[in-house]
Amino acid sequence: MPDGATEFKCCPPVRERENRERLWEALADGTLDMIVSDHSPCPPEMKRRPEGDFLKAWGGISSLQFRLPVVWTEASRRGHTFHDLARWLSREPARLAGLYGRKGAITPGRDADLVLFDPDAVTRVAPETNEHRHKLTPYEGMELKGAVVATYLRGEKIYERGEFAAETTGTLLLREPPPREPSVWDDLDDFDD
Repeated sequence: MPDGATEFKCCPPVRERENRERLWEALADGTLDMIVSDHSPCPPEMKRRPEGDFLKAWGGISSLQFRLPVVWTEASRRGHTFHDLARWLSREPARLAGLYGRKGAITPGRDADLVLFDPDAVTRVAPETNEHRHKLTPYEGMELKGAVVATYLRGEKIYERGEFAAETTGTLLLREPPPREPSVWDDLDDFDD
């Protein structure tokens, strides 16, 4: 991380290589079961890049668009598979959010949220390919492994090769109540006081 590069400011903060490798080991052995991000963009002036002042800079990174290629770049280098990515980026976050009945797996009854991903393509992070409203990102100039080709939300294509659907179709997601435990009263057809 270059001195004064406030685009890297986030919480928890970026750590040294040893810490990062221990996190990958924890994913591999199941100590950690997901990779998440809050995608916290802000206007570039709030990052105070010209000043390089980490104490005054906004603490968040624009990263949502690059999440899959970033994770795939590092995961594949360590021998992980798409099965691992599906678990870390989809199944386990859906469970934690209480949405596993609708999200997090490709099975009948769940939303058909799908990403077509080319694992061998290269994603070059540059302002002209960055779709974030605020373009400042620590990934600027990187070449990442893999590229999102298309995205489907509940079975409807919302993105393909740089083109987005004309209308937004997202909906508010609320935590689903946990399944109700069966009760001895469930078997009684008629109950009199």
